[in-house]
Amino acid sequence: MLKISDLRMREVINVLDGRRLGLIKDIDIDVENGKINALVLPGPARVFGFFGREDEIVVPWEKIVRIGLDVILVEVPDSYARYSCRR
Repeated sequence: MLKISDLRMREVINVLDGRRLGLIKDIDIDVENGKINALVLPGPARVFGFFGREDEIVVPWEKIVRIGLDVILVEVPDSYARYSCRR
């Protein structure tokens, strides 16, 4: 069994370019069906971190390639991963 707290401690890596996307900030869950829709990661910091962060990175559950012991491998194009949503 895998706990949400265990998922949040794993770094997310994009296998398409090897880029580290960061740690999971939130999880989008479909309560009616009891399924995870997506992982939500904080977007990259803006200029020197002074002006907050950019849009969050939303990774659909279908784009997860592998959940390892200490990393989660995902396959998302750069343009998709950068600006998926704003909360």
